[in-house]
Amino acid sequence: MDFHAMPGHLIRRLNQISVALFAERMGRAGLRLTPVQFAALSALESNPGIDQASLAGLIAHDRATLGKVIDRLETRGLILRATAEHDRRAKTLALSAAGVSMLATARPIVEALQPAITAGLDADEQAEFLRLLSKVTLAGNALSRAPLRPLKD
Repeated sequence: MDFHAMPGHLIRRLNQISVALFAERMGRAGLRLTPVQFAALSALESNPGIDQASLAGLIAHDRATLGKVIDRLETRGLILRATAEHDRRAKTLALSAAGVSMLATARPIVEALQPAITAGLDADEQAEFLRLLSKVTLAGNALSRAPLRPLKD
């Protein structure tokens, strides 16, 4: 089998394309934001006060790398970190006013670039591609070194 036709290779290439589009559009808007930072800010907007481990699970990112992302976001004044009331060792996270503003500016840009990631597909094909991609990702979630872990109610 030609490696160019292997799912892993194609997924890696599509990720490269997605990250390049994200970086280009953020740069054009004068924003310093990575896809992981955007995901973290978005998750914090919906879940203020969660801890770093929970945030890592929500965005399916490993905790060690996410720690560095959180450090950068805090240094830039985009998030607030506080000691958790229930556990003095844990830190809670929330968006700062600057983080809310950054997210409000970035979100429409991120939404507008999504069709470019699946360029070459018509609207029905894009919907089917996303459905299948979600299905495959969910099926392999437990195999990931950083599985998606939704918050428990």
